[in-house]
Amino acid sequence: MGLRVSRRLLMSVTMFGAAMCLVPLTQALAQNKPLPQVVKKNGKAALMVDGAPYLILGAQANNSSNYVAQLPKVWPALKDIQANTLEIPVAWEQIEPKEGQFDFSYVDELVKQARQNNIRLVLLWFGTWKNTSPNYTPDWVKLDNKRFPRITKKDGTMSYCLSPMERTTLEADKKAFVALMTHLKKIDGDQHTVIMIQPQNESGTYGSVRDYSPKAEKVFKGPVPQALLKKKGISKGGTWSEVFGKNADEYFHAWHIASYINEIAAAGRAVYDLPMYVNAALREPLIEVGPETYSSGGPTHNVIDIYQAAAPAIDIIAPDIYKRDSANYEAVLSLYSKFENPLFVPETGSDTEFARYIFSVFGRGGIGFSPFGIDYTGYTNYPLGGKDISPEGLKPFREKYVLFAPMMRDWAKIAYENPVWGVAEADDRKPQSIDLGGKWKLDVLYGEWQFGLTEWTWLGKIDPVPGREKPNGGVVVAQLSEDEFLITGVHARLNFGLGPKNKGKNLIFRSVEQGHFENGQWVVDFVWNGDQTDYGLNLTGQPAVLKVKLATY
Repeated sequence: MGLRVSRRLLMSVTMFGAAMCLVPLTQALAQNKPLPQVVKKNGKAALMVDGAPYLILGAQANNSSNYVAQLPKVWPALKDIQANTLEIPVAWEQIEPKEGQFDFSYVDELVKQARQNNIRLVLLWFGTWKNTSPNYTPDWVKLDNKRFPRITKKDGTMSYCLSPMERTTLEADKKAFVALMTHLKKIDGDQHTVIMIQPQNESGTYGSVRDYSPKAEKVFKGPVPQALLKKKGISKGGTWSEVFGKNADEYFHAWHIASYINEIAAAGRAVYDLPMYVNAALREPLIEVGPETYSSGGPTHNVIDIYQAAAPAIDIIAPDIYKRDSANYEAVLSLYSKFENPLFVPETGSDTEFARYIFSVFGRGGIGFSPFGIDYTGYTNYPLGGKDISPEGLKPFREKYVLFAPMMRDWAKIAYENPVWGVAEADDRKPQSIDLGGKWKLDVLYGEWQFGLTEWTWLGKIDPVPGREKPNGGVVVAQLSEDEFLITGVHARLNFGLGPKNKGKNLIFRSVEQGHFENGQWVVDFVWNGDQTDYGLNLTGQPAVLKVKLATY
C-alpha cells in the first residue's frame, strides 16, 4: 500500500538524520492505519482492515478457553485449520469481578499472543446476555435481583433472564464495556489486532415472550417508537398491540433488547470505533413457529429490520448456524442476506458437513465464516459440532481455508467489486447449475474422478472416489470481466456451458490458468489443457485457483 509522508516529516528526516527518525516515522505510519470498518456499496459489503478488504477465515474457541492458561491450546488448532482470525470471549465477570475494579491482564496477554501468532481477533463480550442467560455477569450482578431485576413472566413468576427494561443493569454493563473499549484503544489502537466486537451473545429469552413486569407493561401500553414505524413503512401509530397485533409481544421485546445493546455498543464506539455485530440463536427458517419455541427478542430472522431500526450502532445481524442439512442452512443464509444486511457466519458446527457451506457464504459475498469449538482443550460440543477436534478432524475445514488463505485480501476485494456465486454440495449430491450473467452457465458435479466419466461402463467396475462419505464439495466463482472468471473449490467438476445470450454458438476455452496472487496481481503458474480440460475442470486434486477465459466460435 502506498504511503504519503508529509513535507514537514520529510524535512525532519533531513534535519535530524534518517537513522534518528526511523522509530518515530514507523510509529507515525502505524498510527495512520485506518480503523477497521464495515463498508457497503451497490448492495455489497466488505470488512476493511488496515484500509483494504479482509476475509475472515475464522475459528471460534470454546467458551471456557478465555483464560491465559488455555491459550496455548488454542493457537495450534488455528494453525492446523489455516485460520486468520480467532473469535474468543471476554466475560464481564472476568474483567470486573468487583464493582469498579477492572482487570485486563487476560486481554493484554490475548492480544500479545495473537500478534505473536499473526492472528487477528474478534472479541465476544459476554455481558448481560450469553446464550440469553446472565451466567457471565459478575456475582455482584447475577446475585442481586433487587438491583438488577430479571424478567417477569406472564404468570408473574421470575425468569432466569435479566430484563432489558432496567437502567441499572444497562448502565453497569455499559460502564464495563466502555472500560474494555478504552483499554483496547490504549493497547491496540495503532495495530488493530482486534478487528471487530460482538457486544452480547445470542440475546433474547427462552420461556417468556417478553418482560411482563409493571414497568414493562406501562411501556407496552404506550406508543410504538417512530423509528420503528418508519422502518416498517407504517404511517399510523398506536400502542404495540394496536400496531402489531399478534406479533406485538415479540416485537416489543426485540425492540428493547436491540435498543439496550445499541446503547452499550454506541458508548463503546464513541471511545474506540470498531465494527460491531450481534449474533442470533436461530428461529426455524423453513417452518412457522411461535416465539415461545426460540429465543424471543433475539436477532432472529423475523426481526432483523427491528434490530436495524433500534440498533444503528450495530453493523451486522449474524446467524449462528447448527443446522446440518443443506435445505435449512441455505435458507438461513438467504434470510440473513435480506435488508442489505452483510452476510457473516460467526458461529457454525465443526463437523464435516458444515465445512462445505464456506462456498455458499463466500459465493454470496459473505465477509467471514467461523466454526465453533476450534481448540485442543479436549472439549467438543457434539452433537451440535464434531466429535473429533484434532488435526485430522479439522481437515474438512483446512482443505477449504487453504484455498482462500493465500488470496484472502484479493478474494475479499474481488467479491466486493464484482459479481460472485457459490454452491455447496447439497444433501442429495445432485449436480447444481449457476447462471453466470446470461452469456454463460456453469454446471457443478460431484463424485467424479479427475479424468473421464463414471458412466463409462465399458471400463468395467470403477472404484468410487475416496473421501466422499459425506457431502463435502463446493465452488465459488467471481466474474472478472464479461468472459473471464476466477474459480476455486474442492471435490467438484465444473462444466461450462452457453447461456441464452450465446444461443446458437459453440463454447471454447480461450485459456485456463492455474495461478496465485502476488501483491494484488495474478501470477500464472501453468496452463490447463488437454486431459485437464477435456472432461470439465476437476477440482479434485491439489488445491487450485483458476482464471478461466471463455470464448465462442
